[in-house]
Amino acid sequence: MNKCTLALAVAVGVLSQQAYADGQADAKGFIDGATSTLGLRNFYINTDNRSGKPAQNLNSEWGQGFDLRFNSGYTQGTVGFGLDVMALEAIRLDTGGGTNGASKTSAGGTVFPTEATNGNNAKAVNDFGSLGLTGKVRVSQTELKIGTLLPNNPVIKYNDGRLLPQTFTGGQITSNEIKDLTLTLGQVEKAKGRNSSNDEDLSINGANASSNYSQGTAGRFSNKFQYAGADYKITKDLVASYYFGELKDFYSQNFLGLVHNWAIGPGVLKSDLRYYNSRDNGANGSDKNYFTSGYYGGGVTKGKVDNDLYSYLALYSVAGHTFGAGYQYSKGDSDFPWLNQGDGSSNSTITDMQIQKFARAGEKTWQARYAYDFAKVGVPGLTAGIIYLHGDNIQNTAGSQSEWERDISLSYVIPEGPLKNLGFALKNAMWRTSTLVAASGDQDENRVIVSYSIPLL
Repeated sequence: MNKCTLALAVAVGVLSQQAYADGQADAKGFIDGATSTLGLRNFYINTDNRSGKPAQNLNSEWGQGFDLRFNSGYTQGTVGFGLDVMALEAIRLDTGGGTNGASKTSAGGTVFPTEATNGNNAKAVNDFGSLGLTGKVRVSQTELKIGTLLPNNPVIKYNDGRLLPQTFTGGQITSNEIKDLTLTLGQVEKAKGRNSSNDEDLSINGANASSNYSQGTAGRFSNKFQYAGADYKITKDLVASYYFGELKDFYSQNFLGLVHNWAIGPGVLKSDLRYYNSRDNGANGSDKNYFTSGYYGGGVTKGKVDNDLYSYLALYSVAGHTFGAGYQYSKGDSDFPWLNQGDGSSNSTITDMQIQKFARAGEKTWQARYAYDFAKVGVPGLTAGIIYLHGDNIQNTAGSQSEWERDISLSYVIPEGPLKNLGFALKNAMWRTSTLVAASGDQDENRVIVSYSIPLL
């Protein structure tokens, strides 16, 4: 047992001594309180890297995903025990028949992992999957989980943008002992990518395997990301948050957030204010193999983490309409850092979009968005939205650069009847930039998703 897991276990032990005898009075039992669902996701993606036509780089993949979850209840008593199980499986239906990849010799990569065949050729595997187990302990209003985690907070966020979700391995405590205050403490050691069956160590952009291999060097990784945070509900309409995250040998990050809902006229204005302070940690401060991406002057594009990110997003909702506008400034020599093994990841910025993140060194991004819920006109379950972002002042060896992205989405979930929870989603994204910003250049991307959630318990 590592030190973090031991510390989490000791913390729960201490809390158990303080809990009242009826602290688990609401527990229904390990089986009686259990829930189970089978999630089905049919996912198709087509990406067109348009730069350099007619030498076009097309990528299309299609597969079926299965997500079976069993969440036990808690045993009765002062200390309640439970177990969660997550069984994931993805089956390949098609990978473009060799149209993806500039070499025309590989298939798969963004949805399915690849396996080597002859020479340098590679193809997508027929299927892949994993089994995740999470032990849990509850004392009063405090819960400890150890094993497979799906963390989602300002400093660590799992990705669910393909057939199967990304998962992490570690431990986390969540406590609601104090009214209106939620405390979170955790540590993760491994990540399992959304297109992988393997646990991997942790890294960031610039040092992960995908970026370093292109330069002929191996990636650099860490086996420890620690985080802690507090969310305090000041009033029913105002929530303040503070989080701290540290990836050993890479970066330390502080987050401050404020979310406010204000009734104005017939609608509600939601204000979301965020600030991140990120600095180097350990080897990242001196070892070039641990450096991240950015612009450090004099043609230098890799260095230590040095970033302050400020953002504000306003959303006004009224009669089914949601109008939004936001601004973000990524200040510093480095790009904004987050856990990124190079195989697809998410962060909690307001600019984490379908294709890009808009958080490069110096980048200033404004966005506008609109969404509509058709329940207001008698079609519950049907929603549509559009987002446009434009970022400029990206620091680069060739001077200030810019990029923009436009995302459109249309989704429908059957709200009732024998096919309740059957969902359909169409997503289209366009990204345009100078090839000086990213080697892949302009991209168009389409996604078609059919999902169905079946309650089993």
